[in-house]
Amino acid sequence: MRIENLKKRMKNQEPLLGTFIRTPSIEIVEILAETGIDFACLDAEHFAFDRSRMDACLAVGRALDFPLLVRTSNSSHSEILKVLDSGATGIVVPHVDSVIKAEEIVKGAHYGAGGRGYAGGTRSAGRTSKPMSDVIEKAKKRTIVVAQIEEKSGVDFIEDIASVSGLDAVFLGPSDLSLSYGETNLDSQFLIDAMIKVGAAAVKNKINYITFITDLAKIKDWKKYGFTTYVLGSEQAWIMKSALEAVETFQSTE
Repeated sequence: MRIENLKKRMKNQEPLLGTFIRTPSIEIVEILAETGIDFACLDAEHFAFDRSRMDACLAVGRALDFPLLVRTSNSSHSEILKVLDSGATGIVVPHVDSVIKAEEIVKGAHYGAGGRGYAGGTRSAGRTSKPMSDVIEKAKKRTIVVAQIEEKSGVDFIEDIASVSGLDAVFLGPSDLSLSYGETNLDSQFLIDAMIKVGAAAVKNKINYITFITDLAKIKDWKKYGFTTYVLGSEQAWIMKSALEAVETFQSTE
């Protein structure tokens, strides 16, 4: 029941750990599903996920009851539709910097007039095996909608963004947000103030607060800002780190 329970766990503010998947590989999904990590996010914004490979990864995730979110390449309804139809547990939409955009991504993620269209033959609908009413009710309980806050304008309007009905979480992107303030490091007062402000809005509206970290030590420093969910690096970063450590260890034994 990992897929079915992720939305509830986020709502209950349970500590959660995820990671990005940046290689469009079903084997990576299978390996991570065995680790006990709470979820993974396919990064279709920055990396080479065509629809076929994404569909395959999402199929494996569903088969293994492993929650997979997808960071979409944009906020369009068509992009959100194809991701959810293929069976994603939820979406992470980049660059949400206004209440209008937040309202639109929520609308696009849920069935209804002007929102997500219905197709009973999709994976998410059970390939025509289930009544439409059951599919819609289940999707409502399971689908996770995350707005990524990466610009100063997103922080400026966070009270309105976080209050949008149907939004499950805000995801503060520390690198892009720092760049929007003209900073090239993650220690600026601008970023600290933004983390505090976004966290307060998340708490007020009882939604989940997510951020990206490159190492677990950051949790100790950043937990005070209200984060409960952390996306730790990616499988590519983990491979690189392990390989570099192995080379360093090997060379030191010579």
